[in-house]
Amino acid sequence: MEDKQLPQDKEAEKTVLATIMADKNALPEVRQMLDVEAFYYETHREIYKAQLAISERGDFPDLITVMNELNRRKSGVTPYELTEISGHVTNFLAQHAAEVFDKYKRRQFFEIGCYLQSNCFSEDNDVVDVAEEARKKMEGIFPDDGSSVSTMRDAVQGVYDNINRNMAGGEGLTGSPTGFGELDRRSGGLQTSDLVIIAADTSMGKTSLAIKMAMNAGCPVAFYSMEMKKEQIAARMISIETGVSANEILYSRLGASQITAIDKGVSQICEKPVFFDDRSTSSIETILASIRMMKIKYGIKGAVVDYLQILNVNMKGANKEQQMGDVARRLKNIAKDLDIWVIALSQINRDRDNPAPSLSRLRDSGQIAEAADTVILIYRPEVYGRSYPDPFTNASTKDTAMIEVAKGRNIGLLKFIVGFNKPTTNFYELGTVPQAEFQQKEEDPF
Repeated sequence: MEDKQLPQDKEAEKTVLATIMADKNALPEVRQMLDVEAFYYETHREIYKAQLAISERGDFPDLITVMNELNRRKSGVTPYELTEISGHVTNFLAQHAAEVFDKYKRRQFFEIGCYLQSNCFSEDNDVVDVAEEARKKMEGIFPDDGSSVSTMRDAVQGVYDNINRNMAGGEGLTGSPTGFGELDRRSGGLQTSDLVIIAADTSMGKTSLAIKMAMNAGCPVAFYSMEMKKEQIAARMISIETGVSANEILYSRLGASQITAIDKGVSQICEKPVFFDDRSTSSIETILASIRMMKIKYGIKGAVVDYLQILNVNMKGANKEQQMGDVARRLKNIAKDLDIWVIALSQINRDRDNPAPSLSRLRDSGQIAEAADTVILIYRPEVYGRSYPDPFTNASTKDTAMIEVAKGRNIGLLKFIVGFNKPTTNFYELGTVPQAEFQQKEEDPF
């Protein structure tokens, strides 16, 4: 064996490292598969350690950032070496990472073989102890990840934990509260690993409802908007808290009482753990990378994406329906991978004859509904001069809205009426649903 080199693939290692420095989604894709020792060459191990350290801080390990980190660590990797490696970028990262992984495991096989060989010619250790140690080493090559593999007993125990938690009293929420009691009682709040779609016609209040839920969640939330700057979103939040409209806050000279109300409301808003990343709102790829960074750096429990149809999607040759389906599935996957909830906003197609929203009207893709765990529709018939559908035909449409859970994978279907304050675009719970006033017509004697 002395004449043979241990299993390794220098080009595959370079390709993995280069792609990590070029693609924000690369490191999250391979970090569970590859540890530092998976890289055979010391230079490559140093680079990978630097990339991991940068990612742990919540930053992106591009070429310049990695070089600075290597210098800070007083590594022997030269700028020339790093630059040469950076040119090996690929679109097929998974297969090269798998090659690096395969060679690493084969080197571990060799180490175990050497251990057994050395004990063949030595009687210092008992053969039973040698066999047990070799077994442990073999099991360590492919360790059982208890966090991902569970038995049916584990799953059933989880169900009983939920039952016991619900029986214990209190709010009994297993997820993040939405601020709407009727929805929280049915769903237990916003649940981790769930994709929630909020859909409605234009100007129905999709963003406002998502903002209200983010404010009520009581946990770190990342907010991505393709239409609004962070200052506009913050103004909406202040408006909800104070009753002063966002337009007045942003564009008008305020009175003394309004300033006082805003100062009081701001102290509440500033404590909300809501995070913005203005650099990551142009495409689904940058948003997904930012969500992963936010999870590592700030421990977010949820993310809001506003809204699907305006996202840039890099899928050449695909139509809009296929693109939106892919975006929804990727948001669902990241919710499951990171154990967070994701709220994504969606437009619906217009229907002049029947403006009441429905699942079939989700714009560009029925696949959005298929990927979602929950689809929430907003309907304000006051805008169209209509009445509510059953069972709320007698409810007043003035300053109210209907929230409909049109799909609930784990919670079923639900409809309820809430209040809606137009100046502040604030949705709020109602103690009682106001009834419509009907004018009795005089009977025609003829």
